[in-house]
Amino acid sequence: MARKNTGFDLEQALRELESLVNKMEAGELSLDESLKHFERGVALTRACQKALGEAEQRVKILLEKNGTQALAPFAPGTGENDGL
Repeated sequence: MARKNTGFDLEQALRELESLVNKMEAGELSLDESLKHFERGVALTRACQKALGEAEQRVKILLEKNGTQALAPFAPGTGENDGL
């Protein structure tokens, strides 16, 4: 199935966030550069949260359409892939 082009690439945003964090943790940026990186990171984080919220809503709608309303709250530490 083809992915719908929403104009936002979550994976790219996460890679950029990781890069920003690495640069800031290196401690070689000026205060001004650090603030710019921080501002960009906040914007990316908000965009990622929005995209994930929209994806969650789409999943809920799809489950309701199929008549299988079986969502449960996420509980960290209960999955078999925890600790990865």
